[in-house]
Parts: sequence; C-alpha cells; structure tokens
Amino acid sequence: MKKYLLTFALSLISLTAFAQTDYEKVMSDKIAKIENCKSLDEFQTLANDFDRIGKKETKEWLPAYYAAFVYIQKGRMLMRDGKMSELSAQANIAEKYLDQAESIAGKDNAEIHLLRKMSYSLKMMENPTERYMTDGMKAMEELRKAESLDPGNPRIALIKAEDTYFTPEQFGGSKTKGMEQFKDALAKFTTYSPKSKIAPNWGKAEAEYFINGAAK
Repeated sequence: MKKYLLTFALSLISLTAFAQTDYEKVMSDKIAKIENCKSLDEFQTLANDFDRIGKKETKEWLPAYYAAFVYIQKGRMLMRDGKMSELSAQANIAEKYLDQAESIAGKDNAEIHLLRKMSYSLKMMENPTERYMTDGMKAMEELRKAESLDPGNPRIALIKAEDTYFTPEQFGGSKTKGMEQFKDALAKFTTYSPKSKIAPNWGKAEAEYFINGAAK
C-alpha cells in the first residue's frame, strides 16, 4: 500500500511538472511575439490569447499581466497614429486585467504598479491639459510605488527616461537628461535578472532604440 501511495504521489508530481512546463512554453511563445507586433489586429489577437491562457491558468498572474501590457502597447500604437480619442478605452481594458493580476499576485508587485502608471499616462494623453491633475497624478503615484518596491528594475528607469525625454522643457522635461536616463536604464538591463523565464523582461530593445537613434 505504501509503495502504491508513493508511486501515485510521484506520478502526480510528474503530471504537475509537465503541466507547468507546458504552461511556460505556451507563455514563452506568446511573450516572444509581443515585440514583433506590427498592427492593432496583431496586438488584439495576442491579447485574446493571453486572456484564454488566464482563464485556464486561474492561479497564475502573468497571463492577465501580459494581456494588460498588450492593451497598453496597442494604446501606444494608437497614440503614435494620432488616434488620441481611443486611448482611454485601451487603458480601461488594461486596468481590468491589472485588477485580475493583482488579485492573484498581491498589491506589492512593482511590475503591476508600473503598468498601472503606463495606463494612467495613456488616459492623460487623451487630453493632457484636463487630465494632468487627475490621471497624471495617479500615474506619478503608481511610478513611485513601483520604484519603492523594486528600485533596481530597469523598466522603471526606462519609463522615467521616456517621461523626461518627451516632456516639454517648460514642464520640466529634457531630451539630454532623458537620453542619460535611457543609458542608465540600459545599464540596469545588463545586470537585472528576471524572476523566471516568463517573468516581465521587456524594455531593453526600446532603450537601445533611443540610444542608437540619438547616436546617428
């Protein structure tokens, strides 16, 4: 009987390990596609994929996190295309997924706070003059929370560099200072180790893009 129970326990462990490996492989494949998305439709398809994974893996926070990240990236693409009136809609969907991720991971998660910052910034950009004191302030507070939880996180340094670089000088921004912050972010990427193979690890390519672009 003891031998049977031991065999059953080992089999259960093996099945659990296999399921986890399968989950990580599917997630890795989807995560790898994010940087290669070239259209709104591609972002939407990927967001739907993460949503389906999250509904299956109900104890994992990363599917909802990446769904939120994809909607934020979709919003950024809309912003680059000048479709400012559509930013809040994408941010609102992202926040729904961030709520899901936080319900699993807890409130002390720097990566989730950083995405909340990016989401509030999207909302602010829909009408900066009217929304700076509301969504803009919320974005700054989320950034402070993220940095207090994980001060060495290169993605936090990257987003701070973006804010400095793109903010007009009359409002405290500076392209020169922003470029120095991009370099600082890139230096942090070289020493920062993600917590797992599928943990957030985005941003290095963006820092390199700005630094290499400025050098030309």
